[in-house]
Amino acid sequence: MNTFRSAFIFCLTLGLLLIFGSLKLSHGAQQEISGSVQEMMSPEEFRAAGLNKLSPGELQKLDAWLQGYRQAAEKKATSRAERTKLDLLVSRVDGSFDGLTGRTVIRLEDGTVWKQANADDRFRPRVTDHPAAAVIHSLFGYKMRIEGTPEFYVDPVRNP
Repeated sequence: MNTFRSAFIFCLTLGLLLIFGSLKLSHGAQQEISGSVQEMMSPEEFRAAGLNKLSPGELQKLDAWLQGYRQAAEKKATSRAERTKLDLLVSRVDGSFDGLTGRTVIRLEDGTVWKQANADDRFRPRVTDHPAAAVIHSLFGYKMRIEGTPEFYVDPVRNP
């Protein structure tokens, strides 16, 4: 009987975990799900799930476990969002820009230095004196767009 009850509580907890996990994801990271299981469920749902059979101590332990799960899920979602966030750098070319020649190194006014990644890209610029530049870090690498030229891939120069 005690083994059955433990298995039942485990299955119930797992089901609640899936339910609360999907609620957390569907309502976004901004909305906080808090409170006890009993406060979050209607009295009918609480009884139907068999949670009314748990002692107050068992309910407290279940609530504490769910709170830990919520915090872990929130950290995981935040970490995933940070990894997929695209980085953007906006600056100007430090000096004149004569276009892409195959091995072009571009120094920006913010101090970063970039080298042309694809030697086959060759472009002549329309604006040559301190043109605006933007570098986007995406899943496929760094792309640069300089005023008056099409986008092209670049690699950061670590020790200019």
